[in-house]
Amino acid sequence: MSTFDVQEGPDSEALIRRVIEIIESTRTLPLSSSVKLDNRDEVLEMLEESLARLPEDLRLARWMLKEREEYVGKMQREGEDILQAARLRAEQMVQRTEIVREAHHTARDIVEKARDEARRLRLESEDYADQRLAAFEIVLERTLRTVAAGRQKLAATPGPAMSDHQERAGAEPGPTDETIVATDAFFDQDRFE
Repeated sequence: MSTFDVQEGPDSEALIRRVIEIIESTRTLPLSSSVKLDNRDEVLEMLEESLARLPEDLRLARWMLKEREEYVGKMQREGEDILQAARLRAEQMVQRTEIVREAHHTARDIVEKARDEARRLRLESEDYADQRLAAFEIVLERTLRTVAAGRQKLAATPGPAMSDHQERAGAEPGPTDETIVATDAFFDQDRFE
């Protein structure tokens, strides 16, 4: 008999219920509390049959309980596996979210540092250009003063006399050795700083 084969006829529980019905329906003896069982053989036969079937029913019930426990255990394991996979997936998603959040934070930091560096470099270059222009301004002011002083000197010194030959030709008087020496001395930078 396989585990799914069931004996023909009523099961043990049905037989026991039938015996209970028979006993309940028996009549009591007159003037006594005793009952007369008319179908005693039938009741005994049903009890013996239920007793014979009881081990098979218990075995089948135990097998069904075992199958149920195995099925419940399998479903619990599968459920735990699904939960574990879901936890791992959620953890990965959280990690990805954290990685993305950290990447955004790092990108903001890098951009802010780059802006700060660009601002610093711009200010440094402006300071450098200002220093160079200030130095150039000083040189230009000195040059202007030197030019102005030279012009004043030229205005104060009388021009050289023209020779007869130059007057007839209408030429401008040329520099003499005297004016060249004075002019060279005038632009000596060491003297006028």
